[in-house]
Amino acid sequence: MLRSRFAAYGLVLLAVLFVYGVLAYVALPAAWSHYEHQKGLAGLPMVTRTAQDIPGDPMNVGLVGTQEDVVCAMHAAQWHPADPITLRSSLAIIGSVMLDRPYLQAPVSPLFYEGRREDLAFEKAEGQSADRRHHVRLWKVLRKGEEGRSVWLGAATFDRGVGFNRFTGQVTHHIAPDIDAERDFLTGTLEAAKVVEAVYEVTGIGPTLDGVNGEGDPYQTDGEIKISRLAEGCGTRVATPRELANPPVIVLKNLIWQVVLETLLARSTPAEDTGSSGGSQDKGS
Repeated sequence: MLRSRFAAYGLVLLAVLFVYGVLAYVALPAAWSHYEHQKGLAGLPMVTRTAQDIPGDPMNVGLVGTQEDVVCAMHAAQWHPADPITLRSSLAIIGSVMLDRPYLQAPVSPLFYEGRREDLAFEKAEGQSADRRHHVRLWKVLRKGEEGRSVWLGAATFDRGVGFNRFTGQVTHHIAPDIDAERDFLTGTLEAAKVVEAVYEVTGIGPTLDGVNGEGDPYQTDGEIKISRLAEGCGTRVATPRELANPPVIVLKNLIWQVVLETLLARSTPAEDTGSSGGSQDKGS
């Protein structure tokens, strides 16, 4: 009798584990993947890699347009192209950080996507020196997307300060963990510059609470890539961009993500800090 009861419990446990496995590893990942606006992105890797082949920053932004459209749009939004890494630029960024003086085009360390370093890199300073800045690296990943125009994917993060790489010991910038805020910041600056026709999302790396980039910095993200379709032609302006809706299951996923993230943040915030008022956040927005 006891043996048959244990056998029944065992079967129930196996059934529960089977259902969990199907939901967690097959059904939900499939349901939460969507590329209806850019089908050519399906199946592409969504994480960059460092020169040491360590997983780097994830893709979280995208642009649609020619290289001229991208450069003109970033210029209109007051993002500066990053200088190449040379002895002179390396000394200049050290001087900027140590002496707290501006360097609007400070170089960024290279990252690689499918074996290629970034095609373009831009930054937007916060404060006087180059230790705190918004920056994005961009790769042209599709010559012709759904709109018949080139598609670029990018990794946008906010450098909150300078420190040491936790993997290699090299001096590097450390990023703020909320990379979704930086994604939204970049998109917002482009919209404010009136160079965006439409904005929509596609699936990136998926919901991630415990991501770690190539410098050992933690990050979290809802896993969506926000794509801005740029106005065609340098100097063209659009009054209000169209926001293309996500499928209902993605809307549900994003709502669940917000609840989970807010719950975790509430638990990790000391009670004595809840009434304090702070300055700027290390969130890139």
